[in-house]
Formats: sequence, structure tokens, C-alpha cells
Amino acid sequence: MVIDDWGKAVDPAKLEQALEENPDASVVAFVHAETSTGAQSDAKTLTELAHKHGCLVIVDAVTSLGGTEIQVDGWEIDAIYSGTQKCLSCTPGLSPISFNERALEKVKNRKSKVQSWFLDLNLVMGYWGTNAKRAYHHTAPINALYGLHEALIMLKEEGLENAWKRHYANHLKLRAGLEKLGLTFIVPEDQRLPQLNAVTIPDGADDATVRGRLLNEYNLEIGAGLGDLAGKVWRIGLMGHASNPGNIALCLAALEDVLNS
Repeated sequence: MVIDDWGKAVDPAKLEQALEENPDASVVAFVHAETSTGAQSDAKTLTELAHKHGCLVIVDAVTSLGGTEIQVDGWEIDAIYSGTQKCLSCTPGLSPISFNERALEKVKNRKSKVQSWFLDLNLVMGYWGTNAKRAYHHTAPINALYGLHEALIMLKEEGLENAWKRHYANHLKLRAGLEKLGLTFIVPEDQRLPQLNAVTIPDGADDATVRGRLLNEYNLEIGAGLGDLAGKVWRIGLMGHASNPGNIALCLAALEDVLNS
């Protein structure tokens, strides 16, 4: 397992070293956009390294889909999954997934039985109709699928590349305002995730008190730090339709008022 400090992207050099030291490795799995820390890893480079060593790649793109660049086919990502509730601005409960032919062959030719009926992808693929005889697996959540369809239409109307640019431009606006307030980012600039901004809590500010006042007085909720960063950082999301100048202005004004008082 490759270990990096909280707030840092996956180090490609560490991954390559781990793969060289473990030639029997067959899968590389990593989080592309980490909402716990606001770090974004180089999915293209990590995928290339994995393939160089004969490994399949599984990518967690829960927070990156619709917010930052991810080229599933162009980067030859084998298996990837996301969530509907982040940058797609849809209801939670669905997980869009994609498998290329390499991943599908791996699933079809597994030698051991899947312990979970729900997560048996061979059964799910039968439900999708990839076999000659379509098999029943579950009742689809139709309303949620209609919602996802509409969210994807809206993303297509904006343009995927335009959505990436919007998220980054709004990150820069928020960054400028936060830095004026004296807040600093924990993630190096070239590794920051535009849609999740993790900043250090300034000296003298009580984490819970500030977040409580923002919620009660401004109807604005920002995230607390998790794990090693608990009580040390605030996590400010700019995802999907919530990534807009109005929300940035509200956040900065509210933070300034609460911190000053």
C-alpha cells in the first residue's frame, strides 16, 4: 500500500516503487479527488504506471465527475465509479460506473465465487443485457435515474469542458477571498481539488463555534476536518450548481463576519 500524508496527492514515484517491490500485484486502486483533504491525484500518470506493471486500475471519481478533468477512455481507465450527489448536483443514491474490456474479462474469468449477491458483477452484467439471455437482478430506482438523466442533460448543455473551467475559476475566486482573510490551504497549489477547498483554522477560532454560527446565522454549512485533520481544517465545497459567484460571496462575507466577531 502506498501511504502519503493527509493533504497530499498520491506520489507516482512511491507507486512505481511499490509495484517494483511487489511484482505479483494485479490491481491499483486510488482516489482521484479526495474530499477528506482537498487533494487531487494525477489519474493519467497513475494509470499509465499501473498498466506499465501489468495491473488493472480502479479509480474513485466520486468528487471529480463533472468537476475536474477525467478521461476514462483516453487514459484507458479500466474500472471507475462516481456518485450523483457531488458535481453532478443530483440526488444521492446512485453510483455511475464504467468498465472497459480488460476489466470485464477479469470479472467474467474470476476463479472464486463472489460472497455478496448484491456485488456480484457477473449477475449485474446479466441484468444490463450483456449476455444473450437477460437476467433479472433488481428493480431499478426509476425516479433517481430520471433525475440523473436530467442532471446529465444539464451538464451536456453547459459543456463538460466548460464545467471544468467553471469549477476552477470559482476556486480561484474563493481562494483569493480566503487568503485575504488570512486563511491558508493545506494542499500544495498544484495538487488542489477545485471543488473542495481545505483551509487551516486560524489561531483563536473555535472550530465548532464558527461552523455553528455559519449554519445558524447564515444558513451556510462548511465541513469539519476528518481523521488526522479533525479540528485543524475547514472543508469548503464548490460543487456542481453550488459552484457559483453568489455562494462564494456569501461564504466569504459570512466567514469574515464570524471570524471578526
